[in-house]
Formats: sequence, structure tokens, C-alpha cells
Amino acid sequence: MIDVVENPGEQAFSPAKALGAAMADYMSTHDDFYLFSPDETTSNKLDAVFEVSSRAWMLPRQDFDLPESGDGHVYEMLSENALFACMVGHLVSGGRAVMTSYEAFFMIIASQVLQHLKFLQQSSETSWRPPYPAANLLSTSTCWRQDHNGFTHQSPALISTLLSLPSRRANCLFPLDDVAAEASFIYMMNSTNVVNLTTLNKTDQPRWLDSHQADSQLTHGGILNFDPILHLPERAPDYILTGAGDIVSCEAIHALEILRKDLPDKTFRFVNIAALSYNQIGTIDNPLSQSDFDKAFTNHCPIIANFHGYPETLCQVLAQYATPDRLHVHGYEEHGSTTTPFEMLSVNHASRYHLALDIAKLEHRDDLAKKYEKILTENTAYAHEHGVDQPNVL
Repeated sequence: MIDVVENPGEQAFSPAKALGAAMADYMSTHDDFYLFSPDETTSNKLDAVFEVSSRAWMLPRQDFDLPESGDGHVYEMLSENALFACMVGHLVSGGRAVMTSYEAFFMIIASQVLQHLKFLQQSSETSWRPPYPAANLLSTSTCWRQDHNGFTHQSPALISTLLSLPSRRANCLFPLDDVAAEASFIYMMNSTNVVNLTTLNKTDQPRWLDSHQADSQLTHGGILNFDPILHLPERAPDYILTGAGDIVSCEAIHALEILRKDLPDKTFRFVNIAALSYNQIGTIDNPLSQSDFDKAFTNHCPIIANFHGYPETLCQVLAQYATPDRLHVHGYEEHGSTTTPFEMLSVNHASRYHLALDIAKLEHRDDLAKKYEKILTENTAYAHEHGVDQPNVL
């Protein structure tokens, strides 16, 4: 438990490592918990589980084999289809589980996930069927940080698939940091009769939240107003920046910092979104109400949003709360490569300077727009020549 974060945003930790540690702790006290994973448990920084369990293996062992045994609770198999089928079999027997995969490969099981959701809907209408532990999907190695695999490993499409389902049995969780990742894991373990898709990165990310803040996000509409965390002035904002997803949210916070310097007479607010479900912010059981949305986002300010997935997907959700003319939504636009971290954001118009550009244009500040565009152009040239981003853009 992290009770206090002294300097929010200044220290960085891996959300995946934090979730792996929480998983290991849970596994050590729950004999019915299993992890289903391709051969990427270690590369996804979830290897803390191997401190409490070996890999499951039923065949004879060789001297060169990794630690494995017949009673291991980590099932590794390079087949998402087989892994999901095994996990569902375990869930309907009453056990709890998580299945992990690289984000791009979760669409391999999309049809199976939809069939499981249909099963949950039908079983909930049958009196003698018990509630089933949630089917928990952990999406790592995401589209925003595929530094060596490139375009083939970039796809947040399962998020859009789940958020389009009116069955209201799917949650998409976007922990902002390592503390929020642990909170998301606890939420997943306590869920029943749903599919939870948690998306996070394994690279070190700034720590913003304490445990209370991370927990309250998931139980109070899926959002957190960052005014106190960022020490913003206590007055009505002129613009709202928001983000759903760890890397894109940090970009939105950086955009806010840039704009506070360049537009000192304007007031900005950042609101983090930790969960989405069908046509609503928040989880199925704790949706954000219109009144609470208006408190955080106001009922009139322009909203500049940055999303881990496709912009249209978040636009559809935000349109349930705000008129379309207020919305300026950025996200993954299906542009990718084995490029630098900032250029990956830039080619998808999801960088801090692209968000700042929206407000510069709304303010009719051509000087600022040209300034931000110049920075973006210069970094593209620098990244293509040197293979790294300019130090001043990060």
C-alpha cells in the first residue's frame, strides 16, 4: 500500500512489475488462482509470479528446462486460443485467473471472448447458475511502446470491440501508474460475471497516485480530478485535458504544463480516466453520472482528450456526456513503425504538442501553433537521423 506520494510524477516505476508483484502475492494465498500466458511472462515483467509458483508441465523434464512442475500455477503456451479456452474451463469450475498477451494478439481470441460474454448473459438468467469469476485479460507490450517489433505489434482493437457491446458485461481499465495497476488487479479479482481488459505498459512510468486515490477512481465513476495533485489554481478552468491510458495521460499532463507557461492567463484542468464501459466512463457497476461529469469536466469547456486506443472509440463514450463541438479527441490512428517513443506519439497526433496545438488554434494564437509545429518537425528530422528523440521534447 502506498499511503502518500510526496512528489507526484517525479519517480518512475513499471506498472507491469507492480501488477506482477500483486499477482504473486495473491497466488501465494489463493490455491485456485492461475496465470495463463504465452511464453512472454518474463518479457512482460510479470516474472514475480515465479517466486511463488513454477510453470505447469506434465511431460518428462530435461536438464535444460526452466523450473516447471505438475502443480505449477503458470500455464505458458504460445496459443492465445488454447490459453483462453483453458482459462474459461478454470473459471466455470469456480477458480480465478488472469490471461496475459501482447496487446496486438488479443484480437486472436475476440470471437471466443464474445462467446463467453454470451454465456455469461445466458447463465445470469438461469437461477441455478452461480456467479462466475471474471475473465481477466491483461494487455501489455502495447501499441505505444513497440520499439523493436513495429507496426505488426500495434493494435488496440480489442478495446473498441469490448466497448461496443451493449451486453454491459465488459470493463476496460487503464491504470495510470504502478499504484493504479495494483488497484486494477484487486478490482479484477473481486469481479464476477464480466470480462475485464486491463491495458498497461511495462516500461517505467511516473507515479502519480496513492492507494486511496487509485482505489477511489474505480469505485467513484472511473475518474480523478488532478487539480490537487498538480497544485492547480482553485478557479474555474478554461480548458479540460483528459487521458485514458498511462502514456497518453502523461502526454496530456505535459501538454498542460506547456500551456500554463505559454498561456498564463488561462486556467487548465487535467482529469484522468481509469475505466470505460459501454457508452459510459467508469465500470459497469460504478459508472460516472452526468452530474459528476459536469463537476469534473464542466458543462461548457472544450475537452482535449488523449486515448490509448482509437479516437473514435473514446469519442463515442464522451458524446454521451458532452456535445460534439466540445470534443477534440486524439489517440492511435493506425500509424506505426519501429520508431522512437515520441515519434510514435507524433505520427498518431497524440503528443503533448499536438494537444497543445488544439488549444493554440482555439485561442487563435498562430505564434504558438507555429512554435509547436516547428518543434514537431525538428524532432521528426532528428529522430530519423539519430534514432532517438531530441532531449528537449521528453
